[in-house]
Amino acid sequence: MGGCAGSRRRLLDSEGEETAPEPRPRLLDRQGALWKNAMGFWLLGLCNNFSYVVMLSAAHDILSHQRASGNQSHVDPDPAPTTHNSSSRFDCNSVSTAAVLLADILPTLVIKLLAPLGLHLLPYSPRVLVSGICSAGSFILVAFSHSVGTSLCGVVLASISSGLGEVTFLSLTAFYPRAVISWWSSGTGGAGLLGALSYLGLTQAGLSPQHTLLSMLGIPALLLASYFFLLTSPEPQDPGGEEEAETSARQPLINSEAPEAKPDSSLNLSLQERWTVFKGLLWYIVPLVLVYFAEYFINQGLFELLFFRNTSLTHAQQYRWYQMLYQAGVFVSRSSLRCCRIRFTWVLALLQCFNLAFLLVDVWLSFLPSIYLVFLIILYEGLLGGAAYVNTFHNIALETSDEHREFAMAAACISDTLGISLSGLLALPLHDFLCHLS
Repeated sequence: MGGCAGSRRRLLDSEGEETAPEPRPRLLDRQGALWKNAMGFWLLGLCNNFSYVVMLSAAHDILSHQRASGNQSHVDPDPAPTTHNSSSRFDCNSVSTAAVLLADILPTLVIKLLAPLGLHLLPYSPRVLVSGICSAGSFILVAFSHSVGTSLCGVVLASISSGLGEVTFLSLTAFYPRAVISWWSSGTGGAGLLGALSYLGLTQAGLSPQHTLLSMLGIPALLLASYFFLLTSPEPQDPGGEEEAETSARQPLINSEAPEAKPDSSLNLSLQERWTVFKGLLWYIVPLVLVYFAEYFINQGLFELLFFRNTSLTHAQQYRWYQMLYQAGVFVSRSSLRCCRIRFTWVLALLQCFNLAFLLVDVWLSFLPSIYLVFLIILYEGLLGGAAYVNTFHNIALETSDEHREFAMAAACISDTLGISLSGLLALPLHDFLCHLS
């Protein structure tokens, strides 16, 4: 800024009456950069969570894996309802869909636990590149898999991509205006809706799960293009400024050195300072853990058991509709920050836990007469989950100092992953117990 001001003064001194360039083009440039960054973070959120969502939508198909004739793996997109466990009133797979959830979340949990300790030493660009490669690898591996075990390895790649990407991009928001958090959150909600809807729609149209997954390989390419070609360097007044943008957000792909630290960078935070910041985040972390525990216990522990025989939808189709409606609710609420802001997110946690209790009782007693009532509850469940996510990170951005914000965003990422992991661990034995009920 100083160099620009000095040049402008010299121009005035040397040219007398001539004035500096009008501010309008500069204002238009700033507005253009604002929209590019907003769209960039929206696309990053969309692409980052896409493979994660698709793997959860395909969970029932992955666990119903059959080897087709020829040399290709194939699962009938609309199999006839079959009872895998004839002693149960539920149409159960031998393994709960929570197994896919755990494969889709445990690697993310490890990444997020380790991220605050040293991930910031790795430049952003290599992280984004690894995330994109893992995302593409997950689609390819699951598509060409001939066994459940190999498919789960592909799900693990999707988890690595999503977890590394979320930590990276939420940390990156510290160098941009706070408004990009809302766009990132909306993009992640869009990933849920688009991922679940595209998998549902393509398989419903008759495309095999294998070809459906291969058709999604453009998403990792869009992720890389959004980061490397759409995002602009942060402006000087933003946290981190231009110098930080050049040394951190825009590191060369081959560069293995850590970004050069600024005096207020999170690189200089001591372990004591990090612990102090983390303790201050618990007011937001604990409710978000509870929200995600409850909703993913429902999604991967109960969805498969909420099976209605008095409908034209097969079991696989019902599961895909559940996933799509949940993601639709998440998308709407994650995009609602400009309309509705919630400070006390623990209220959302209580409401989500009530949803879990209600649907668990229905699985046990089967008192809901129609699948459409379950559709409404699942849509509401998604609304609560998305609202908890976007408001939690918005509140953290507002209440965290500039020098702590990058670390705080990365540390708070553990909330949803921890809740999801706990739900998956508990959903596995619950599935076995309920499926052995007569």
